[in-house]
Amino acid sequence: MPCYCRRRMAIPARKQATYADLLAVPDHQVAEIIDGDLHVQPRPASRHAWAASALGAELGGPFQRSRGGPGGWIILDEPELHLGSDVLVPDLAGWRRERMPEFPDAAYFTLAPDWVAEIESPSTARIDRTRKRSIYARERIEHLWFIDPKTRVLEAFRLEGDHWVLLGAWSNGDVARVPPFEAVELELAALWPD
Repeated sequence: MPCYCRRRMAIPARKQATYADLLAVPDHQVAEIIDGDLHVQPRPASRHAWAASALGAELGGPFQRSRGGPGGWIILDEPELHLGSDVLVPDLAGWRRERMPEFPDAAYFTLAPDWVAEIESPSTARIDRTRKRSIYARERIEHLWFIDPKTRVLEAFRLEGDHWVLLGAWSNGDVARVPPFEAVELELAALWPD
């Protein structure tokens, strides 16, 4: 009598990306390991780069250098973060100096930042708002900003428990005090090139 049973076929295990895979990516691309997958994007486009550079300049003076503000922060462009098995490169990240009293001489950071800003682009927005946001919550990063140069919107979130709470959204030419940098007004017009 013939057997009509289904054969179970083994599903091959997915290969986890390694740091060696990440290092093999050409310098003109940004590589991250998210949930074991290697993600590679081109370097940021001009409006994205403008927004990131302008935001760093706006926050660096008062918060990193204590010029017209309280100081107390280390703010970096595109730091490489090793958070568990994930390797992320946010557009900007900041650490309170009390948590990072000495700046490490290292190729990457294992201490999760206190604040992260992701400048959105069509190729990164979905991952930034889903997978990376989940990792930031898992690592207890207290503040997360999403900035969209196309729509000229900044959204700020604070982690409460395991959930992100929207603190506010500001657009175009608004002047705002946005946590965790509410000690100084941020002019959003500075983030857009025109």
